[in-house]
Amino acid sequence: MASMKAIKKRISSVNNTKKIMKAMNLVAASKLQKAKARLDDIRPMYGDIKKVMENIRAGVSDDMEVPFAEAREVKNIAYIVLTSDRGLCGSFNATVSKEALAYVEALKDKNAKIIAVGTKGWDYFRRRGKEIAHRCEGASEATAFADAEALGVKVAEMYKSGEVDEVYIVYTHFESVLTHIPYIERLLPLKPASSEDFDPGSFIMSYDPDIETFITNAVPMYLSITIFGAMMESAVCEQASRMTSMDSATRNASDILDELTLDYNRKRQSMITQEITEIVSGANALQ
Repeated sequence: MASMKAIKKRISSVNNTKKIMKAMNLVAASKLQKAKARLDDIRPMYGDIKKVMENIRAGVSDDMEVPFAEAREVKNIAYIVLTSDRGLCGSFNATVSKEALAYVEALKDKNAKIIAVGTKGWDYFRRRGKEIAHRCEGASEATAFADAEALGVKVAEMYKSGEVDEVYIVYTHFESVLTHIPYIERLLPLKPASSEDFDPGSFIMSYDPDIETFITNAVPMYLSITIFGAMMESAVCEQASRMTSMDSATRNASDILDELTLDYNRKRQSMITQEITEIVSGANALQ
């Protein structure tokens, strides 16, 4: 049975941990508000760009020579997996990494190349023996368009050179503070959209000099915007997960402190009772 000194030392340790968790909770809450504001600003833009690309896809026919829309035999697939660089954010990293791994395992006959954005994703796939084609650190801490643009250019070059035949992005979509959904979305190749997706009445588009040249030059920008939007979604989910995890840890520390304090008071009361009994017994013995 633990002594009073040991219990008191543990109370001090748990109390210090609680203060740290509380501070991290407040920091995550502050970062969440800033990241959420940035996400709200960027969502309409990359949503509209996706709609534009969907309408452009409908204008791509099989006889057009468009590098990003050509049909290929799929042998190599690139997966852009967005995770965080730091832990203490609950199941955020594990959920999106498992989602990506499940898709990779479902296509075992294809060679998977992982583009890991975030240290946690890189470590997850490295330990499982997967090929890491590219590693990007620091992007989850300070999401910038330059990071997404560089990544968009890289995957476009990988696809054009024939290094990969398909490109997917795996990220966590933000629904609410408590709801984060892992998404997997194919970026390349572009394929003609169905007639149901095409909305000719929304706007009239003309291409100069032609649609093939336009798509070839527009796709890298489309990839950069899409990747940036996914990175912003992932950054908000990371901070929301960290905030809720730290809040849960703070409440658990409070429960542990209550139990330890109760145990400490019981032992202290027991010692006081024992000392009183010994004094009374000694006084009776002297009579």
